[in-house]
Amino acid sequence: MSDQKNPQLIAICAGKVKPILIRREHGDKELHQVASGIHKSAISTLGSPAPIGCGTLGLADDEQADLSVHGGVDKAIYCYPIEHYDFWKTAYPWLADQEHCFGVVGENLCTQGLNESCLWIGDLLEIGQELVLRVTKPREPCYKFNAKMRSNVAAKLMMQNGLSGWYAAVIREGKLKAGDDIRVKAGPRDITVAQEYERLLRD
Repeated sequence: MSDQKNPQLIAICAGKVKPILIRREHGDKELHQVASGIHKSAISTLGSPAPIGCGTLGLADDEQADLSVHGGVDKAIYCYPIEHYDFWKTAYPWLADQEHCFGVVGENLCTQGLNESCLWIGDLLEIGQELVLRVTKPREPCYKFNAKMRSNVAAKLMMQNGLSGWYAAVIREGKLKAGDDIRVKAGPRDITVAQEYERLLRD
């Protein structure tokens, strides 16, 4: 009998739209204020597993500013493996003092046991007893991610190291909480999230 555990939801993060200071282009010396929903914080953790509702357009109490980047039906939820946090803690020592990095890259769901190479575009993720998501695409980081990470190379590091995470559409609405198992149901299995990310970078 196998003792292999299902992937697990470790934390749920949400945030409100608020101003963020950015440089629009490399070498831009002037700071510009734009609206962003990239700042997320944990609202359900293993220590406090509050149930959170999730509808077609995302989590309750979560906001997105630019729907071309994050939001809408096909990018309602942004998932990120906690296994990637060690990379960011090494790259940015100011993160090393944080016990948890939940929400650090703007993610909604912090997962354990899943990654871009094992998930395929179109796979279904059944979380808890109600919610069903469909993996839709990898994340392509923008200048707002650089601002969030206090670095002009953060987006480049994410791309070079394939640490994109993935967006998901909500197929069945419901509640979820930290600690829920995540069950993967195979989709068409034409291309993995990692392979799709490589294709996007080439194009």
